Amino acid sequence: MRALRIKNAADFGKVAVLMGGTAAEREISLNSGNAVFSALRRLGVDAEVIDVTGSPIEALSGRQFDRVFNIIHGRGGEDGVLQAVLEVLHLPCTGSGVMASALAMDKLRTKLCWQGMGLSTPQWRLLKDEADIEACSEQLGFPLIVKPAQEGSSLGMSKANDEAELRQAYQLAAGYGCDVYAEQWVHGQEFTIAVLDGEALPVIRLQTPNQFYDFEAKYRADTTQYHCPCGLEAKREQAVQQLAVQACEGLAIKGWARVDAFIDQTDQIQLIEVNTVPGMTDHSLVPMAAKAAGIGFDELVWRILESSCDG
Repeated sequence: MRALRIKNAADFGKVAVLMGGTAAEREISLNSGNAVFSALRRLGVDAEVIDVTGSPIEALSGRQFDRVFNIIHGRGGEDGVLQAVLEVLHLPCTGSGVMASALAMDKLRTKLCWQGMGLSTPQWRLLKDEADIEACSEQLGFPLIVKPAQEGSSLGMSKANDEAELRQAYQLAAGYGCDVYAEQWVHGQEFTIAVLDGEALPVIRLQTPNQFYDFEAKYRADTTQYHCPCGLEAKREQAVQQLAVQACEGLAIKGWARVDAFIDQTDQIQLIEVNTVPGMTDHSLVPMAAKAAGIGFDELVWRILESSCDG
């Protein structure tokens, strides 16, 4: 991992920690934001919390900042909208820009980009309405996982083992007001790979007794297991890391991100999605991977803040 570029906290100037937002992940963002803010204060950074409850323009109006640490998860904060606002306001921001944020937030467009790069991702079908369910069943078979294309934290996702469950899953996902798609279920091991400044951190293997790594498994259950070291042989872990970096580069992701992937029963690495504003509490996955690499939470926050100085 490279040396720190910024040596003095004062060089960051005044930092706005944007948190909250209006998306379904608001409460998670508030937890992440408070953890980030506390770290910045410990580091001596002149930081101020901004809880965005509506327009980010209104939230920033009348205040003077030199840069933004964006920790708003989901739509409105992670999808290019906030990034565009900050670009117009000439406020440097952590993480990816408008295009990369918009692409990565839309799981369907992410998969199309990866497909164009020749990277493996599970087969899927767009469900425009319930009339597509029978054709989807015939094309992909079962089981399937159904997802709203622009939600995070596994919100609106469910497993379908037959057409009746597929119909129910579609109805649930459609309630999130974005494209819905069904994806072939991957039988295999699940991994997540944090990427920081273009380098992959140690891989984490996820294990849950739930049907999949859902909202409950992520934030409430005490039965979820996180394995780091992940248990892969060194060369295989390096291959997973290299693929995660490639997956981020293909979407023009900058600063930091977290890539989710499976290794299926044929030993093929299957890319699932990428998060450009991952969780940042002391129990989140990126801090867990950073710790395994010898990077403490405060240093991780500093390194992410440095990404706002890249241009």
